Amino acid sequence: MKLSIYTKKIKIISLTTMILIFLLSSGCDITLLNPKGQIAIEQRSLIITAFCVMMIVVIPAIVLSIVFAYRYRESNANAIYNPDWEHSNTIEAIVWIVPILIIIFLGILTWKSTHLLEPRNSLKSHVNPITIEVAALDWKWLFIYPEQGIATINEIVFPVNCPIHFKITSDTVMNSFFIPTLGSQMYAMPGMQTQLNLIANEAGKFSGISSNYSGSGFSKMKFQAIAVNNVTEFNQWVSRAKQSSKTLMNMSDFKYLCSLKNDNSVQFFSDVKPELFKHIIHQFDAKNKEKNKEDMTIPPKINVNPIRTKIYNINPT
Repeated sequence: MKLSIYTKKIKIISLTTMILIFLLSSGCDITLLNPKGQIAIEQRSLIITAFCVMMIVVIPAIVLSIVFAYRYRESNANAIYNPDWEHSNTIEAIVWIVPILIIIFLGILTWKSTHLLEPRNSLKSHVNPITIEVAALDWKWLFIYPEQGIATINEIVFPVNCPIHFKITSDTVMNSFFIPTLGSQMYAMPGMQTQLNLIANEAGKFSGISSNYSGSGFSKMKFQAIAVNNVTEFNQWVSRAKQSSKTLMNMSDFKYLCSLKNDNSVQFFSDVKPELFKHIIHQFDAKNKEKNKEDMTIPPKINVNPIRTKIYNINPT
């Protein structure tokens, strides 16, 4: 009688938990499983395949745990008690061979997909790609269209089914450029350039974020990636951007933009200094060279340790 009441309580708790999970997750959009670009579709396929293969081990382990617990419960007097059992070649073979085969399969799958989805690889298309230069600032994203001669803050637009070649850097600490609906994330690092190639298979607005914590304004580093239906709509958007009175014609304009810490609204710049993106990257080269010169003119202070006489000269980067 007590066992029956206990079982009913367990069932009620389990059912209530499932209903709560369903209600809480019903409004969620699982972005990674709802891709809108070819790269994201390939990544979803990889995630689902790897998940299903791993379930070959996980599901039997969970099921057998429940079965064993139920079958060999204290109240089951019919369960066979065999304390002298200690080895089974069949079980040993299953326990070792199945995981080894799964690991081999996942290793081959990962190796192939890593090369197939390499972010630097250009996407094959009959349409010429659009180049967008990305600079992470505190706490916003600067996007430069070098071929169109414009720049934007926290908004990018591109035609559907058109490859986008992103060149990415940072004017501040390391960030991570990520449009989950379209695919891979890529780190943005000061003094360096990384690359990312994406494409949108459907028109729409997609949320972009920084997926790497970078400071107090990290949560504000969000932008909109808009895929329009055709090149005509894209050119109309470029024309609207060119009507802006704001420009980025020198590094002074750029530094002023960087100093606007709390201005995260969408902005347009009708004209941009040629090769501004390169100047953003190479400014750190100049700083490092100047710093190295200063370090060479200052004699190092050496604290002699009688126990550890080996001296390491560390040049901070």
